[in-house]
Amino acid sequence: MSKIAKKMNAAAAKVDRSKAYSLQEGVDLVKSAAYAKFDETVDVAVRLGVDPRHADQMVRGAVVLPHGLGKEVRVLVFAKGEKEKEAKEAGADYVGSEDLVTKIQEGWFDFDTAIATPDMMGVVGKIGKLLGPRGLMPNPKVGTVTFDVGRAVKESKSGKVEFRVEKAGIVHAPVGKASFSADLLKENLLALVDALVKAKPSAAKGTYIKKISVSSTMGPGVRLDIADVTGKL
Repeated sequence: MSKIAKKMNAAAAKVDRSKAYSLQEGVDLVKSAAYAKFDETVDVAVRLGVDPRHADQMVRGAVVLPHGLGKEVRVLVFAKGEKEKEAKEAGADYVGSEDLVTKIQEGWFDFDTAIATPDMMGVVGKIGKLLGPRGLMPNPKVGTVTFDVGRAVKESKSGKVEFRVEKAGIVHAPVGKASFSADLLKENLLALVDALVKAKPSAAKGTYIKKISVSSTMGPGVRLDIADVTGKL
């Protein structure tokens, strides 16, 4: 058995899959089960009681995590004139218009988030089929289509996370790194869950949050006690 397999099995052995752990226990367990040589990302998966096939049950939004993601976020902004200057001053990595569209059409995607002013969406629409599947298409619902580009850039740089429910009714989102302290991870996780609760569609009936689990990139999933988590919001 390889060293990696041994580490994987040892990490999995730490988790009782029949148990729902408290937030503190769960985060501590995820940190202790992270075994990779790199700083693993900590992800949260929340299963919601919605049917995303219905438009009135779609859950989508964004939240600025209080302690960021522990990584450099490369921000691209489609803007002209004063808004181009504003984006650059706010720290955007790439700012432009048709020139950026051409680069993307040629296969360039060295950025993590795309922001656009409303008047640029006609231009951005030309590459919608390229940006959309990668989750990079600017959208007013998550604040990435806005004239307040300075604020949008700063939020993205400081740890803004977009979330969208998948076909199976699950939302996946990162909440930090395994190197974060347990307290920082807990506060980021609670910020995400709070945003999901606030984004609950009025058409959603019955139990809204059905399952919450947390894991590191290579580590096992740890199921959390929903009542313990939501009780801390």
